Amino acid sequence: MGTKAKKKAMKNNLKKGSSNKSAEGPDFLPLEGGPARKLAEQKPLENTATVLYVGRIPHGFYEKEMEGYFGQFGTIKRLRIARNKKSGKSRHFGFIEFESPEVAKIVADTMHNYLLFEHVLQVYVIPPEHVHPRLWRGFNYRYKPVDSVQIERKRHDKDRTLEEHQKLVEKILKHEQKRHKRIEAAGIDYECPEIVGNIQSAPKKIKFED
Repeated sequence: MGTKAKKKAMKNNLKKGSSNKSAEGPDFLPLEGGPARKLAEQKPLENTATVLYVGRIPHGFYEKEMEGYFGQFGTIKRLRIARNKKSGKSRHFGFIEFESPEVAKIVADTMHNYLLFEHVLQVYVIPPEHVHPRLWRGFNYRYKPVDSVQIERKRHDKDRTLEEHQKLVEKILKHEQKRHKRIEAAGIDYECPEIVGNIQSAPKKIKFED
């Protein structure tokens, strides 16, 4: 079989293949016009996030103030401010949970970057899967400010043993010696009153009066 005959046979085979494909229909989606495959309609994801993160909370804007302010948008289920475990002071961020997801989204859009008492609030919606299971542990706890004066008064007025009194007197005497050296180094002629600590005659327990 010659080369011309081989070329004719190949052309005939190509024509037959193209005619069969055209009869069966195209194996690709047309770009413009013509029948096309319909994609399945995707329903938009429902917004179920109801918890907000509120950052850069100013001093004095605490639980009651936040509840009164953000309660204007809708019903608040839970609210808490992160606080220092020792001092009870605000750590300037907190969390709010609303009953309605729509209200939570409106609050996030409205209050984000809002200037409040010279602080620019940072408000974000937290997805439900990112909410820590222990976030609302003890959320009903009403914060009571620490009375540092009362704590210091109890520490000062507590009963001390003879050993504790001895350490206290020694500490005072060391502090006075350092103070005398600083006065002398400054060139000041001053005689400091002498502190007498009669440790031996001190009772076993001493209570310092105000």
